[in-house]
Amino acid sequence: MRVTVDQEMCVSAGQCATLVGKVFDQREEDGVVVLLDERPPVDLEEAVRDAAAVCPVGAIKLAES
Repeated sequence: MRVTVDQEMCVSAGQCATLVGKVFDQREEDGVVVLLDERPPVDLEEAVRDAAAVCPVGAIKLAES
């Protein structure tokens, strides 16, 4: 799996960072998503899919590799 984020779309909801803190974080100054691992380990893939699904603006994109 390959993960990308669109920081311009992000509304700083923070659900992604709450669900998968090993893959997503938030910038201190404005809460915008920061991608920590664009190729997360297999054991985190389900949680990453959940994070993408709950993103209120669809800023997280997933591609199977």
